[in-house]
Amino acid sequence: MKNRTHELIDTEPARLDLENVVVAFNGHAILDNLSFEVPHGAQVAVVGPNGAGKTTLFKALVGLLPLRRGHIRIHGLPLGQHKDCVAYIPQREEVDWRFPVTVEEVVMMGRFNDFGWLGRPGPEDHEAVLRSMTQLGITKLAKRSIGELSGGQQQRVFLARAIAQEPHILLMDEPFTGVDVSTQEATLDLLDELRSRGVTVMVSTHDLNMAAERFERILLLKRRLIAYGTREQVFTREHIAAAFGKQALILDNIVVVDDCCPGDEHEHGRTEEIP
Repeated sequence: MKNRTHELIDTEPARLDLENVVVAFNGHAILDNLSFEVPHGAQVAVVGPNGAGKTTLFKALVGLLPLRRGHIRIHGLPLGQHKDCVAYIPQREEVDWRFPVTVEEVVMMGRFNDFGWLGRPGPEDHEAVLRSMTQLGITKLAKRSIGELSGGQQQRVFLARAIAQEPHILLMDEPFTGVDVSTQEATLDLLDELRSRGVTVMVSTHDLNMAAERFERILLLKRRLIAYGTREQVFTREHIAAAFGKQALILDNIVVVDDCCPGDEHEHGRTEEIP
């Protein structure tokens, strides 16, 4: 079977580049002048306070939100030029779990671009779906409705769908929130495997200490880029104060954040008018 994960990586500059990206909502900047580069195979934790723009960033990277200004390039080409290049796992609360679809059908959606609206999945598609479900331990759930599952099981289904897609880049929005310990460990094991396969991963999380322990790069946002680099480069008192203000303390190299008031990114935090 052809391995699409490495189809383009071997022949092109394999990285994700953002240059002066602005994403706006109702005339106000949610992400403002954002520029950074993610090398091939890197694993990046995206952190910041509620309303910092983490979800907005991921949606922009998969074309769900338009850019007001700036450029996003993958393998040196504009966003959308590479088939199935980027897989996105949204936060659980953004999914309508009442939709009448089975686990197997959800995972098969990761293969959609291979056979399209009018086509039928082939043997390679079924093989990829089975392999992904086996890896996440959900084969026994294949015929169950997605709405009948626990939060941890639903998370595993979406992980399996993303893996079945065989992406070059995987975006995971708060995958550790509201799941059981076994699902969290399965997710971390998957990250280790993806690292060995050279898949680029970006994960948003509120757990700053997990970000420091498990990820080689950290992207700290507060609508603008506060800092990007290693734990030592990013988690300084100056950067933490710029992002979290009085909400955060650094105690014995552990970051403590009082983040008690979650809300929609479009409603919380200061925004700046787009001229």
